[in-house]
Amino acid sequence: MCSRSNGDGTRKMPRDTITITKNRLLAALPPEILDGLYPDLHPESLTQRQVLYTPGAPIEHVYFVETGVVSILTNMADGDAIEVGMIGIEGIVGVSALLGAALSSHQTIVQVGGTALRMKAAHFKAAFEQHAAVRRVALRFTDVLLSLSGQTAACNRLHSLEQRCARWLLMASDRIDSDTMPMTHEFLSTMLGVRRAGVTVAAIELQRSGLIHYNRGHLTITDHDGLAGTACECYRVDHARFTQLYQ
Repeated sequence: MCSRSNGDGTRKMPRDTITITKNRLLAALPPEILDGLYPDLHPESLTQRQVLYTPGAPIEHVYFVETGVVSILTNMADGDAIEVGMIGIEGIVGVSALLGAALSSHQTIVQVGGTALRMKAAHFKAAFEQHAAVRRVALRFTDVLLSLSGQTAACNRLHSLEQRCARWLLMASDRIDSDTMPMTHEFLSTMLGVRRAGVTVAAIELQRSGLIHYNRGHLTITDHDGLAGTACECYRVDHARFTQLYQ
């Protein structure tokens, strides 16, 4: 069903689509709370490399990802950046606004294009303060996101580039529920915080082993179990958190 206009040029979700949202955080809320949130949810397309927040910019909206993946990056003074968080269908982009942050401390970009439901941060913060059910799922997601950031820091320090590359591809695959994704070596090198040449070597080895296939900016995981065996223990920890998040 098509979305309807609010009269100000934005779109809002039709009432009968809210309860079947693909976003797992919203789907974990009681139906009556979703019903109250629906007038403030607006469908939005996410394009690859789209910047949602920049460091120091106001957090005016939050995004509930329905398809695609968003990365949280930490930027260094010399221009280098590294991914410290990944968000897909399981969560909310901009969760720090619920904890009182008015400004973003990270750069947040779309790594795999898709769709999201956008809401004014102030409106969702009001729901967060009003409803215990909203606080429960939002804080559960926040805990998992913080744990992911800590796990990533340890992974970057302790595990090989090939292991980290396999882990990252599998994590992205889980969040888009697909083994095929748009990807370039340059973009993957930014996510992992390494030189492009290093990512190229790791990707060639993974392809030579029959675990992935890469062609013209698109990557396909061809042996999911084999890639999981190559990935470090961090992927198995993340996969468990991802699958059990709202249980």
